[in-house]
Amino acid sequence: MAMAAPHPFQAVLMPLALSLSLALLCSSNVARAQTPVFACDAANSTVAGYAFCDRAKSASARAADLVSRLTLADKVGFLVNKQPALARLGIPAYEWWSEALHGVSYVGPGTRFSPLVPGATSFPQPILTAASFNASLFRAIGEVVSNEARAMHNVGLAGLTFWSPNINIFRDPRWGRGQETPGEDPLLASRYAVGYVSGLQDAGADADGPLKVAACCKHYTAYDVDNWKGVERYTFDAKVSQQDLDDTFQPPFKSCVIDGKVASVMCSYNKVNGKPTCADKDLLSGVIRGDWKLNGYIVSDCDSVDVLYSQQHYTKTPEEAAAITIKSGLDLNCGDFLAKHTVAAVQAGNLSESDVDRAITNNFIMLMRLGFFDGDPRKLAYGSLGPKDVCTSSNQELARETARQGIVLLKNDGALPLSAKSIKSMAVIGPNANASFTMIGNYEGTPCKYTTPLHGLGNNVATVYQPGCSNVGCSGNSLQLSAATAAAASADVTVLVVGADQSIEREALDRTSLLLPGQQPDLISAVANASKGHVILVVMSGGPFDISFAKASDKISAILWVGYPGEAGGAAIADIIFGKYNPSGRLPVTWYPASFADKVPMTDMRMRPDNSTGYPGRTYRFYTGETVFAFGDGLSYTTMSHNLVAAPPSEVSMQLAEGHACHTKECASVEAAGDHCEGMAFEVRLRVHNTGEMAGAHTVLLFSSPPAVHNAPAKHLLGFEKLNLEPGQAGVAAFKVDVCKDLSVVDELGNRKVALGGHTLHVGDLKHTLNLGV
Repeated sequence: MAMAAPHPFQAVLMPLALSLSLALLCSSNVARAQTPVFACDAANSTVAGYAFCDRAKSASARAADLVSRLTLADKVGFLVNKQPALARLGIPAYEWWSEALHGVSYVGPGTRFSPLVPGATSFPQPILTAASFNASLFRAIGEVVSNEARAMHNVGLAGLTFWSPNINIFRDPRWGRGQETPGEDPLLASRYAVGYVSGLQDAGADADGPLKVAACCKHYTAYDVDNWKGVERYTFDAKVSQQDLDDTFQPPFKSCVIDGKVASVMCSYNKVNGKPTCADKDLLSGVIRGDWKLNGYIVSDCDSVDVLYSQQHYTKTPEEAAAITIKSGLDLNCGDFLAKHTVAAVQAGNLSESDVDRAITNNFIMLMRLGFFDGDPRKLAYGSLGPKDVCTSSNQELARETARQGIVLLKNDGALPLSAKSIKSMAVIGPNANASFTMIGNYEGTPCKYTTPLHGLGNNVATVYQPGCSNVGCSGNSLQLSAATAAAASADVTVLVVGADQSIEREALDRTSLLLPGQQPDLISAVANASKGHVILVVMSGGPFDISFAKASDKISAILWVGYPGEAGGAAIADIIFGKYNPSGRLPVTWYPASFADKVPMTDMRMRPDNSTGYPGRTYRFYTGETVFAFGDGLSYTTMSHNLVAAPPSEVSMQLAEGHACHTKECASVEAAGDHCEGMAFEVRLRVHNTGEMAGAHTVLLFSSPPAVHNAPAKHLLGFEKLNLEPGQAGVAAFKVDVCKDLSVVDELGNRKVALGGHTLHVGDLKHTLNLGV
């Protein structure tokens, strides 16, 4: 099918040279690019006198005035991402579609680079950022990205509405877009969403107050199959139980809306239990806008309204598709479907004009809050931001620091950290050893600069480089293999950089295997056997691989997972390997054995195991099988001890209201709401002592294992904190635990319940049990 707008995944296939040349072509008229797009120009006295231009009025009052001035033909133009100009009211064309997944991106027509701003800071892909388990870092990145986005907007190179972040749960290790997400845990994804969105938007206490840029949490909901063995996202029907929906898939979106106060939510391509998400009134008007009180707009994934009509055949006519999506709560269509068919839908009686008014009012209010109708943005808040604020040294250092905090040390027999002074030569081998474009993943922008692994390592010691394979597909490489083994045989130490890139995993391409691509395992084994010194294996990827052979090999001294580490990835890898930084990252996803992909269909959405059929379940919360590496795994160059210094009593009672049913019968759980929840909170405090000889950050993960009721998870994450400790120094990690919020589980009907009985709180091997009763 020919899509109205190009799909984002096509951009990841664009060679870097081409992307740079396009950026230059787009900005041949630099003077034009210096003028931002805005409405309500004070120089136009007629327009400036309209009520919708009056900044003293509320955003909703201004939007109502604007809507009252529009014809139906005008209105439908404001239902789509490529908003047309309306000259009689002084409204210029506006492009809603911009992206900022891990930096300002050229994916999406709303943003471009030019000689004026040739690049922007490219942070690691979110999967690696999430591995830092550092909520303050999530927000700091958002603040930098939005500063650069506003700076580019002020010179006419970017919009104000950015359709990021992707907060879908990384449910299946084969998903090509898992790299874009914060991982498999609902709490981690929620904390990431709130932190990044808060940093992007810089919203104040006023619910209708100004925003720096508008973020968008996507893709709502239960979306994590792109293209697996011919099953495509456009027609996939995710069969999800209410329990799994409310327990796993919805929490990040709920947190994003309620706690992050996000400006927008994007509905996904797929169906959920037979209904396209963009046409599901219960999910959109009922949950997002009703239960969660979204103060913003709901946008479709690109062409998904067209898809539900033409590919899913959910409606008989395009007018019916336009009507059902708008009436369900959709405000904006990425694509042109609603611009083409909404007038006919109103004329046919399928839709009222007031429904259209509601949708565009939500869109206009958002643009009001962003200052689009306040005149020249260079004279407003954030108006001082410009090209000087993009790719600053501090922004680039934050990209490097993010990669350092996220990199996970999975194995170390004592070889790391290396001493540069004792190494005369280092062999740097592998298809990702000199990676540049690969490091920034997808939904990328032109980075400020690149530091490849080869470059980063070479800044510390003399290196000999051999790719070993011509690309990550790694086939037919016998000649390159010989050169690689020869290099390893003569070097003091060997660093192997392998893994994946966008040809292996990306939007519209899921993996079918959990093994390293092609002959990469053969390359690793041959080089390890030939090497005369330590072999350090570095895996660059978004998703996990079964590298059991390397984990077990006494020829491989250490293993690092580095995600897609962003523009400064090579520098960060070298910082870890040479001990300039102590690794503290933890895996945000489970690494399954290869047999998982052989036995478990990607399309099976069930989270919980089924012992009767041998279905093992998914993610660390429910998976019952063996793992290669577990969620939360990660080593350090130092040692840390934990001591519990504050915890709840071993017996905790909830005071139920008189007449509660559980007074007269034995209950397995009680509802996680009501007077009995008041005051039911306690603090868990752990003293963490750096007992080793090296300073470093330490990630504390607090888990809870609830009683075995309602098919509860085996354990779930309650909180995480990061401490920086010098050798011999101690610090305290404090967690406030709300019984009804944090110790509750979701029952079979989707209701949140507090399980009665024994709950075990644990950090590593340290455990504390409390018995919760009534």
